[in-house]
Amino acid sequence: MYFRMAKRLLLETDKRLVWKLFWNMGIKGARSVQRFKKKLKKGQVFPPFLYISIINSCNLRCQGCWVDVSAKQQTIDVEAMDRLINEAKANGNVFFGIVGGEPFMHPQILEILGNHPDCYFQVFTNGHFITDKVAKELRRLGNVTPLISVEGSEIVSDERRGRSGVLSKTMQGIQNCLDNKIFTGVCTSVCKTNLDDLVTEKWVDRLIEMGVFYTWFHIYRPMGPDSSPELCLSPEEQQRIRKFVVEMRVKKPIIFVDAYYDHQGQALCPAATGITHHINPWGGIEPCPIVQFTQDSIHDESKTLAEKLDSPFLKDFRELARDTTRGCIVLERPDLLKNLIESHHAEDGTVRKTALSELEQMKIRPSQYNADLAIPEKSWAYRIAKRHFFNDFDAYQGRDHSKASAPAMLKTISATTTPEPEFVELNNGLSDS
Repeated sequence: MYFRMAKRLLLETDKRLVWKLFWNMGIKGARSVQRFKKKLKKGQVFPPFLYISIINSCNLRCQGCWVDVSAKQQTIDVEAMDRLINEAKANGNVFFGIVGGEPFMHPQILEILGNHPDCYFQVFTNGHFITDKVAKELRRLGNVTPLISVEGSEIVSDERRGRSGVLSKTMQGIQNCLDNKIFTGVCTSVCKTNLDDLVTEKWVDRLIEMGVFYTWFHIYRPMGPDSSPELCLSPEEQQRIRKFVVEMRVKKPIIFVDAYYDHQGQALCPAATGITHHINPWGGIEPCPIVQFTQDSIHDESKTLAEKLDSPFLKDFRELARDTTRGCIVLERPDLLKNLIESHHAEDGTVRKTALSELEQMKIRPSQYNADLAIPEKSWAYRIAKRHFFNDFDAYQGRDHSKASAPAMLKTISATTTPEPEFVELNNGLSDS
């Protein structure tokens, strides 16, 4: 498998782009993580990876979208992005995830990417705006990898994305990237309607045949004003995805990205560990994209970026998340998260200003945390990479998750109710069936 992957890199890509990936993301990204670990020993947190929503607008209307895509367009302009990235670089950062909305609707995205050839950018996109001309420019820049979302068959894609003809336009965007030998990824927000179609060896083989170099199966999160909880996966289905990824990693010449497990198969939350936080289109600094509450802005010049990313609000968020679960506190204990937000008087970072009430209406649900069924990495390459550069960084050391986490609470509830619930509603911080 490793030989086949090396062969693909040699024969199917622009070698200059591979070098940019190796140097900017590989070598310099590893140095960023090492700086992060050194700061942790001093009690400081400056995430080595930042995710930035540069625009709220989008041409699609996806189920479970938490972004105000229909609101008046808001962008982070070139000057603000340059200031943000330069300050992050001064703290050792080189990798930035660019999200939205749809990032390629930002009129100056290519200028932003081009202003920082010493960084590496992963752009989360539906691919509809990646024309051959745009793909040629991405190839010229060399420091960008598009991560293009495919959500299922034609019928499922149209249903999931709220528009018609979505899949064909996305596939054309992918092909434009591949025709220009760009290091390209394909991701899926896995839910009930696309699990059986895309979490399959057949789909992975098709991606490899097309020339795609990496894929990412992330779990659907029921967030926003139209959260569509019926699409959520059961614990068994989430375990099925984890097992599939681990097995495919030792079998297929394609990279499988995941952000929720360490090398031993133990769950983790990137925001809880401090390895990443999120910046919204209005400049608000948030724990992660689905926790849409903020106390600081990148536009406030009275504080340094380091101070903002290690604020009392973010510190307490990390502590609460670490104490509660190794999984996603938003899904598992929205009641505790709501209490934290209210205690800090954190501002609703959305235009709709209903994020708190949405959080209040959420139910306890299982996330990636399942202590009894951890599936360790089988691939030596992934084990080494995660052990050194992507793990919990001892964030959960000495923490007891046997009482407050969703698995513990659901187990307690199932012992006293019939039938066994998949989730429970909240009532003043206590669980009820």
